[in-house]
Amino acid sequence: MKLQPKAIDGFLRSPDRKVRAVLLYGPDSGLVRDRAQTLGKTVVQDLSDPFRVAEFLGRSLVDDPARLADEAAAISFTGGRRLIRVRDAEDNVAAAFTAFLENLPPGDSLVVVESGDLSARSKLRLLFEGTDAAAAVPCYVEEEASLGRVIADILQGHGLTADPDVLSFLAANLVGDRMVARGEAEKLALYMGGEKRVRLEDAQACIGDSAALSMDEPVWAAAEGDFATLDRSLARLFAEGTSPVPILRGAQRHFQRLQLLTAQVAAGKSPEAAVESLRPPVFFKLKTRLVKHARHWSPNHVRQALERLVDAEADCKRTNMPDETLCARVLFQLASLGARR
Repeated sequence: MKLQPKAIDGFLRSPDRKVRAVLLYGPDSGLVRDRAQTLGKTVVQDLSDPFRVAEFLGRSLVDDPARLADEAAAISFTGGRRLIRVRDAEDNVAAAFTAFLENLPPGDSLVVVESGDLSARSKLRLLFEGTDAAAAVPCYVEEEASLGRVIADILQGHGLTADPDVLSFLAANLVGDRMVARGEAEKLALYMGGEKRVRLEDAQACIGDSAALSMDEPVWAAAEGDFATLDRSLARLFAEGTSPVPILRGAQRHFQRLQLLTAQVAAGKSPEAAVESLRPPVFFKLKTRLVKHARHWSPNHVRQALERLVDAEADCKRTNMPDETLCARVLFQLASLGARR
C-alpha cells in the first residue's frame, strides 16, 4: 500500500498487523533511519536484541533470496515478535521481496526495509505500493515548520519548553537530516541541566559549532567563491552518505534569505542592519560572513542562483545523471558567480 503523508505518523506508531514488510525510502537518510527505529520499537523495544532482531544489508539477498523468508519465519528463543531490518536495499532485491510477499511465511514478524531516494518507476517501490501485505513510506526532506514541531516534542519529553525563536533557529539550522536534528535536540536537553526553559543563546551555544551545521559548509563556500573549501566539504559529505537533495535545499534556503537581504540593501538599508533584522536570527558567528554576502551579491545574481538550484533539484528527480554530479555542478557554478563578486 502507498501511505499518504497525513497517515504516516499514525502508521509508524501503530502499524497494521496485516502489513508484514515496510519500505522506508527517500533523500533524507536521517529520516529513513529515525522512522525505521520508531517502527522497529513497535515490535521490540531493544533494537539490539540478538534473539528478536536480525539485521543485514540488502545486497545479501541477491545471492541468497531465501534468507528473507527464513529470518521472518524463525521463532525467537526468548519469545515475542521478531524484527528483520534490511539496510541499503535497492531494486536488485525486488525479486527476493516479490517471492517473499507472494508466499508469506507463518508468524507475525515485521520486515523493515531502508532504502535511498527511489524513483516513481522503481521496481522495489512499486512492489511495496501495490501489495496489501506491504507498505511504502516516503521520507522527504522536512520543511522547517514540521521539523520545529519534532524538536519541540523532543524537548518537551525532557520537561523543557523553548521560545519560538529557539525552535525557528534550531529548525533552520538542522533541517535536512532528521537523525542529526534529533541528536542535537537530545544534546541540547542534556546541556540545559536543571533549567527548564531553553533560550536562544542556549541553543546557539550548544549547536553553533556542531557538525550538524556542516551540511551548510559547501553552500557558504559557494557563495564566497571558495572552490577549495567547496570541493573538500562536498567530498566529505558525499563520503558520509549525505544525499545531495538536502544540500540543494539548504542552498535554496540560503539564497532565499540572501534574496531578502539584497532587496533591503538595494532599498537603502545597510547590510549590517538587514542581517540584524532577519528572523529567525542568524547565529552570531555567521553574521559577518552573511553581511559580506549581502554586500557583494546583487539581486539579479541571487535570482539566477535560485533558478539554477531549483532546476538542479528538479533534474535530480527527472534525469538519469547522478545526483551528486548535479549537486556539485550547480554549486561550482554558484562559486564562479561568487568569485566574481
